[in-house]
Amino acid sequence: MKLNSKSLRLSCKSHNPGIKISTCTLPNFLIRILLLGLCCFLVPASCSRKPPPLPILPLPTTFQLQWQLDGMALFFHFGTNTFTDSEWGTGHANPTVFNPTKLNASQWIRVAKDSGFSRVILTVKHHDGFCLWPSDYTNYTVRSSNWRNGNGDVVAELAAAAKDAGVGLGFYLSPWDRHEACYGDTLQYNEFYLAQMTELLTRYGEVKDIFLDSAKEDETDMHYLFDSWFSLIHQLQPGAIVFSDLGPDTRWAGNEYGAAGSTCWSLYNKTGYEIGYIDSQYNSEGDQFGPDWLPATCDVSIRTGWFWHASEQPKSARSLLEIYYKSVGRNCQLLLNVPPNSSGLISDEDIQVLQEFAELKRSIFSHNLAINAVINASSIRGGIQETHFSPYNVLEEGIYTYWAPWENQSKWILYIDLQELVSFNVLQLQEPINMGQRVIEFHLEALSQDGVWMRVVNGTTIGYQRLLLFPKLKAQYLKLVMDKSRADPLISYFGIYMDPVTILSDISDKKSGACFNGSQVLQTTTNNSYPSATM
Repeated sequence: MKLNSKSLRLSCKSHNPGIKISTCTLPNFLIRILLLGLCCFLVPASCSRKPPPLPILPLPTTFQLQWQLDGMALFFHFGTNTFTDSEWGTGHANPTVFNPTKLNASQWIRVAKDSGFSRVILTVKHHDGFCLWPSDYTNYTVRSSNWRNGNGDVVAELAAAAKDAGVGLGFYLSPWDRHEACYGDTLQYNEFYLAQMTELLTRYGEVKDIFLDSAKEDETDMHYLFDSWFSLIHQLQPGAIVFSDLGPDTRWAGNEYGAAGSTCWSLYNKTGYEIGYIDSQYNSEGDQFGPDWLPATCDVSIRTGWFWHASEQPKSARSLLEIYYKSVGRNCQLLLNVPPNSSGLISDEDIQVLQEFAELKRSIFSHNLAINAVINASSIRGGIQETHFSPYNVLEEGIYTYWAPWENQSKWILYIDLQELVSFNVLQLQEPINMGQRVIEFHLEALSQDGVWMRVVNGTTIGYQRLLLFPKLKAQYLKLVMDKSRADPLISYFGIYMDPVTILSDISDKKSGACFNGSQVLQTTTNNSYPSATM
């Protein structure tokens, strides 16, 4: 590589944006010394390309990785409860109450796809035991209803619509069955349950998700043989992601309001816990030292209840955006329940909210305000000529290209010159989680007009994706600093955006300690502390 004083001047300027240098006035011998030192840092052109760093365990499976990339799924709670205005059916409702005369599974799938959801999960059987497919092991199914003259199959119609649209299909098969007579006999009921699971996994094509909870009747001595269930599911559908409190493929985030902890590791330690008896905070945050890769699912309903009720109204689009920040923006998948109504359709008011939510996301996140930035780094794995690990990789969408620092460095910093003053209030970061989750703590700084570096926001985990909201500021020069990491940090994406609608206090764990106005940082410190906004 040929280097001269001009290239040195430009490098100095971009790495020190607070210092304006018009010409390089260093004596020639100092330039030669600096160039020699720089060349020592480079890999000779004749050498082979530097290989990627070793992944840090644990790692996601191929199917867990795709699940995380999909980001959001819709949950469809539908069954006899839809017609009896209840949440938990007794198991004694007459099956003839189930009669969705306008049922259109293609509409459900179209709503999901148009709103940005890549997967759907249907409650094929809830706690009442009514089956939305004609099971051979019970008469309490759609076969006993008047819908489609007893010849209907909701699961088949949804499976066909999902396949045609390229949307992933999943099932919720309730372990608790308030109708089945053998419930309470551990051996007989587990045989019955696995027989129904086999029907679902062998009749309807590829199944991407199986959602299991631990609901059971308190008075009944009933034991679910989860390990046998998991083995059968993975035998019949090797690519299926199985959800429960403790996985095996994705865990519950510990609540039903769609929020993970502000620190959220995909790492977890299953030892000492069992399904149905978990620590909600531990599930919400994960474990930096956990040996298991078990990312979290954040489930929440668009309405107050999980099943459709005529008296309920959906959440606002802004509320869904706040949930998005606290789920997908905290390294989780969002599972949003949108219950079909008694006609068998997604209600117009729910569709309207989903459309507004999709438009809000598009208007905020469709254009990275840093896309034309000049990016430099404190170091680059393999040297500055190694484009494979270039800091510019962080401007490319996706997780498979990334910036990697030189090994064993004491600081890990990305320097961003936006080339003009830019107003923004959202930071988006991603790690290449196929290489493991690494970053423990980080922060973003901005250079004020007075030449003072101000800390804008602190963050902990990144994982697949981290979104941080903070008070609006206007700046040209930024620094992303990785403060702590399990191994050399790898950053696959850096983005900044302007969100004009979300209220910071609605999604923050702590109130902001920083105050920005236009291009000025109004609050400064004279000691070593920094004003900051933490979410």
